[in-house]
Amino acid sequence: MSTTVLASIGDHGVLNATLSEEQSAIWLDRDLSWLDFNERVLAEALDDRTPLLERAKFLAIFTSNLDEFFMKRMAILCHAKTDEQKTLFEQLREKLLPMLAQQAACYRETIVPGLAAHGVFLRRWDELTAEQQAEASEYFDVHVSAAMTPLVVDLEHPFPFLSNLSTSLTFRLHDPEHGQTMYARMKVPTVLKQWVSLSSGLDAGQKLLLPLYELIRGNVDKLYCGMKISAMTIVRITRDAEVEIENDAIGIRELVQEQVRQRRYEPVVRLEFGPGADPDIKEMLRKRFDLAPGDLFDMAEEVDYTVLFELMGLPLPALRDAPWTPMQPASIPATHGPLFETIQAGDILVHHPYESFDASVEQFISSAADDPQTVSIKMTAYRIGDDTPFVKSLIRAAEHGKQVACVMEIKARFDEERNLHWAAELERVGAHVTFGISGLKTHAKTALVVRKEAGGLRSYVHIGTGNYHVKTARLYADLGLLTCDPRLTKDAVNLFHYLTGHAHAPAVESLLVAPLTMRPRLLELIAREVENQKAGKPARIVAKMNQLEDPDIITALVEASKAGVSIDLIIRGFCCLRPGVPGLTENIRIRSIIGRFLEHSRIFHFANGHRKHIDGEFFIGSADWMERNLSKRIEVVTPIFAHGPKQKLWEFLEICLSDRRQAWVLDAEGNYHQLKPTMDGDGPEVIGTHQTMMNLTRARCGA
Repeated sequence: MSTTVLASIGDHGVLNATLSEEQSAIWLDRDLSWLDFNERVLAEALDDRTPLLERAKFLAIFTSNLDEFFMKRMAILCHAKTDEQKTLFEQLREKLLPMLAQQAACYRETIVPGLAAHGVFLRRWDELTAEQQAEASEYFDVHVSAAMTPLVVDLEHPFPFLSNLSTSLTFRLHDPEHGQTMYARMKVPTVLKQWVSLSSGLDAGQKLLLPLYELIRGNVDKLYCGMKISAMTIVRITRDAEVEIENDAIGIRELVQEQVRQRRYEPVVRLEFGPGADPDIKEMLRKRFDLAPGDLFDMAEEVDYTVLFELMGLPLPALRDAPWTPMQPASIPATHGPLFETIQAGDILVHHPYESFDASVEQFISSAADDPQTVSIKMTAYRIGDDTPFVKSLIRAAEHGKQVACVMEIKARFDEERNLHWAAELERVGAHVTFGISGLKTHAKTALVVRKEAGGLRSYVHIGTGNYHVKTARLYADLGLLTCDPRLTKDAVNLFHYLTGHAHAPAVESLLVAPLTMRPRLLELIAREVENQKAGKPARIVAKMNQLEDPDIITALVEASKAGVSIDLIIRGFCCLRPGVPGLTENIRIRSIIGRFLEHSRIFHFANGHRKHIDGEFFIGSADWMERNLSKRIEVVTPIFAHGPKQKLWEFLEICLSDRRQAWVLDAEGNYHQLKPTMDGDGPEVIGTHQTMMNLTRARCGA
């Protein structure tokens, strides 16, 4: 077996188990597979079918993804101790370097000249005319200089703190008056715009953009008057995001606050240097942060491509995807009244961002807050975003005297401070805020509304695949079920009793709840397909998710494949299962959909002995098939009972499986291949999943 497998399984690096020969034949390394995923993201930037500004955006997404990978995953291996970890680190670096070269080449050879052809010039300081440098220098004096903090390193000044993901100019200073030489550092302020617009020497309608760090480099001598500056070097720093604090004497809120504070001081795991970096400065920083040479990356163009996100605001619509405005769901009346009568008429399945999140999920909570019949509102909150209307609705409900409970996940990585803020705001108006079950992250996307109606109390529930976050709901493709089916609402009531009270387990019959019933039930469903296959009944599994890594689920899928069960997996991100291995996974097909929207929905379909797909069983929910989701988080997956939503789900799965425009397939060697359309037309095979769904939504909503 490959020893690198052991070095990368699980959230924290090592799985204390030995893989069998069969498992080794089908297992793909999680971290190498994640780099494959980010390579597919990069491919969107390299694809000439992608509009130019969208290509720039994907260069930025590639860097943003990679930043999180280094903070969360490479940090584990940065100070590798075992031979297996060292080998894996070297494999990851070797795999990454060509991608960084492609990213730089795309920026240099495509983005810069492509924008220039449309009158937008991206320039460095040395490429400016004297007139443009004068304009830029004046801008620096008025808008930038006061925000700068020039620092030096000598016997009287300690080495400055370098914050995570910060870009700095480092250089040598020589004081001719005293004959001293020292190092200096200037941080590029993140609170300022990262592109400075200049107009000198341009024709009407043209625009010149100068990176902020280049503006600072061209004016740095103003901040060190009388000094000689040499060896100017651009460096970007990445720190570990993992903070472990063991202190049973403090509460969960204080613990998270301390983790956020300490994250700023976590060890450095990566240094990225711009072109022409001074070797002595590189070595000084490497030793300062106790890094190996492999932790240093020489960037051929930019050190931080996330600044390209700003370019999306350029007034060049022809260089962007055609705008998409989420539409009013056909199943929900276009009124601002309560949705409850509509939900009573039948379950509603909404698909974002094609159908409006605001007009469905947000309206569900908002109308409940204002509805005099509402008794209580309960929600889980993982990532809720700034200026969220959901918290405002909960606050309004609490002020109206309704019982409000919010299970807030304040350990949602990189969103801790925001969630702590909203928890305090809710508590201020008397809402009940809890932080879930000790030792488990609450990742479920569930909201419960209880109303007093003629027949007594009736419960309504929303169960989704994505967060209650209005901004990401326009970028992430997610599903949500609105229902008052007692089979589901009864379980939801018991789930919230479990989350806010104290019990060993919630009494649930229909919902799949991790870490209690979800994995056992999923394994039962897979095993049932095996039995149906052996009995000559229709057997098939179609599952869509973000990642696949759980060893128990993978083992069950292999057994199902060996029995002859047809299995299609649609996995956007990393996948630890190798398909198409003779005698093991030859009945498993795996594909990934990458495009303008981030595929985030989790859908699971089991034929259950039925020839008609619509008669099989369907599930949606918050959990990927990962060990952490099934064992270490509160997750909720709901069955879909109603005919209409089931039909809608199968239609979408068929579109994903037909896609030859946005789809990549994984082969038996562990390599991904991008599919290409083989025909003309307007079907998903040609235009892809996302455009097909936009067209379908327009047609259904009468647009």
